Formats: sequence, C-alpha cells, structure tokens
Amino acid sequence: MSNSHNHHSHSHSHSHHHAHQHDGKLNLAVFINILLTIAQIIGGILSGSLSLIADALHNLSDAGAILIAIFARKIARKPANSKMTFGFKRAEILGALINSTTLIIVGLYLIYEAISKFFNPQPVDGWIVVWIASIALIIDAVTAWLTYRSGAKDNLNLKAVFIHNMSDALASVVVIIAGSLIILYQWYIVDLLATIAISFYVIYHGYSLAKETMMILMQAVPESIDIDELSAELHDLNMVEKVWHLHVWQLDDKEIFLETSLAFTPSNSVHDLNPIKDLLKDKYGIHHSTIENSPSHAYENNCYKIQNGK
Repeated sequence: MSNSHNHHSHSHSHSHHHAHQHDGKLNLAVFINILLTIAQIIGGILSGSLSLIADALHNLSDAGAILIAIFARKIARKPANSKMTFGFKRAEILGALINSTTLIIVGLYLIYEAISKFFNPQPVDGWIVVWIASIALIIDAVTAWLTYRSGAKDNLNLKAVFIHNMSDALASVVVIIAGSLIILYQWYIVDLLATIAISFYVIYHGYSLAKETMMILMQAVPESIDIDELSAELHDLNMVEKVWHLHVWQLDDKEIFLETSLAFTPSNSVHDLNPIKDLLKDKYGIHHSTIENSPSHAYENNCYKIQNGK
C-alpha cells in the first residue's frame, strides 16, 4: 500500500498567539451579547413587544453559540493520540451542528409564541422597542465583526456563529421597522409578523448549516468534487488500468481525504504515484491520500461502484 501525505508547516507559537487573540475577541462578544440579552428582555417586558423578546432569545443563543465555538476550538487544537488518530478537529463540526440545531429550535419556539400572542393581543410601546432594537443593532454589528475577525470566513464552526450574529442584526432592523410602524400607526400586528419573519430566517440558516455539518459527519463527498469526474480522470492516466473503489470525504471544513484501490498497467511496474498525487493536489485540493495497488476486484459490497474500463 502506498500512502501520500503532504502537510503544511506552521509556526506553533505564531498560530497559538493568533488563536488566543481570536478567543479574546469571542469572549468579548459573549459578554456584550449577555448584557444585550438582559436589556432586551427587560425592554420587551416593559414595552409588551414579543419581537423584542424574540430578538433577545436569539441574542442569548448567540452567546451560547460563541461559548460552544470557543469550547470546540480548544478541543480541536488538541494533538492526535493513539485513541484519536485523526485528532480532534471534528469537535468544531460538532459545535457547528449544535449551534445550527439551536437556531432551528429557537426559530420554532418563536413562531409558537407569535401564534399564541396573536390570539391574546396586547398594546406595545413602540418607542422602547425602537430604542432597544437600535442599541441591539449596533451591538450585533460589533459582535458579527468580532466573529468574522476571529476566522469565520474559513471555519464552519465560526461561520455558524457569524450567521447567528448577522441574522440578529437583520432581526434588529426588522424590530426597528416594526416599532416605527407601531409608533406611527399603532399597527400592533406588525410586532407578531416581525417575530415570524425573524423566526423563518433563523430556521432557514439553521437548516442550511445543519445539513452542511451532517454531510461532513456522514463522510459525504464534498460538494466541490464530482467523484465520477475524479474517477474518470484517474482512469485516464496511462499508468492506471482500473479504479476499483474510490472514497473522498472531509475531516473538517478544510481537510479532504481520499482512499482508492487502483489496478496499474503491466508496463507500470514501479508505480510512480506523483502524477496521481499532483492531480489530486492541484485540481482537487486533496493533500491526504491512501492509494492501494489492487490488481483484483477488491472492494466491499457497500462501496460506491466505479464505472470504468479500458
């Protein structure tokens, strides 16, 4: 069996320094979100606004999401050992799954509350709603910026938190509009409509993230890779006679792994794997591959069947 692993070298002190800086930003984001949640709940009770309380619960879930993200990042940094040979990197994927699931639960709960309040309407103080929601919008924007600066662009776990924050900012805008309409026209129904709109937005993003994380945990082929096209390209190499089976999966939201059994042509007795490794690395971004020389039909019955032949 031939194994090809290409690893990038990093300065551990440099990466740890940045990691602690990022954690500091996330800790600050947790603190201001908890303060905001308290202010919004008080404001929602005083004003009678369900949409403000809905936004508060969403902010509370943001604080929880960030705490989960911090915890997951700390676990993911632990080195591999004899028990966890792949390391702990999937801890962040689990964190993203937990966060996306809480988004869905919060969204469903808010819809339930909005429907319940529709049958028991109460007056709403629009001015309190607008002032609290305006403060919330500023804090949501700051929190989103802190999360983005902590690595949300390249990390699925932090991306889940960033979407929490951005949806909160949008929710605050919706609440401000609802509060303004209540002040101008006494349209109390818009408070409930705003709550439902926020809820559906939250559920949509929660579902999208949950789906993405579950596909990684189920070892699905990454969306960026067409496995049939990859198999055909391997098969088209002069050195390869047959592709018996091919597995491609993600360890986390960055690293892609490949395992395959190939039958090499009789003339290729040395089995130089460089053409294969170059193809995987340059076109598909696969730096971790296990390639087995299997001249016979040797794949499990539950494997995806590769259709090819020369």
